[in-house]
Amino acid sequence: MAVEFVGIDPDTDRDHCPTVWADAEAQEILFQGWLPTPGTRTECEESSPANGSVPESEAIVRIPARMISMIREACDAVERAQLR
Repeated sequence: MAVEFVGIDPDTDRDHCPTVWADAEAQEILFQGWLPTPGTRTECEESSPANGSVPESEAIVRIPARMISMIREACDAVERAQLR
């Protein structure tokens, strides 16, 4: 896996750092973020079209809106890899 660091939340304390990576080879974007509260998790599950629970093999993470440009950059890196 060729993971490329894209960016870290600029307003972080460096101990709890939402981060974005791109894996162009696997065509995936990876996020590190804050875990939601149980109430937020329930709200997400109830609002999903399937109205089901999030599987144990998956997670919901919070990423601050100030990281949108980093997320776009990661999307672009994966998209460029698809064009090769």
